[in-house]
Amino acid sequence: MNQNLLWIKKLKFNNQDLIPAIAQDYKDGTVLMMAWMNTESIQRTLETGEAHYWSRSRGELWHKGTTSGHTQKVKELLYDCDGDTILLKVEQVGDIACHTGSRSCFFNSVRMESLILV
Repeated sequence: MNQNLLWIKKLKFNNQDLIPAIAQDYKDGTVLMMAWMNTESIQRTLETGEAHYWSRSRGELWHKGTTSGHTQKVKELLYDCDGDTILLKVEQVGDIACHTGSRSCFFNSVRMESLILV
């Protein structure tokens, strides 16, 4: 393995060899989406500078924006203190990250009053 990729060995992948990856707008901090990555998608992301994920439903590597044109140019890649989550700070091309056509996948709001247990 390339010496520059040794940090990948520190990551804690789940039993399917996947790790959650959060895509965040590098300019304003908006959380755009969550997807899964494996070693191959991480390496491909590093090689190309654009986000690649692992599609669990299709069982294949997925280059974000291949069909829509809404690619993600990775500006920074970080992993958390436990090594079990990746954060990609991205420039979202076309300003649409969600397959629904929304900027962010996180648009379903829950009223806090409904969460309070009595």
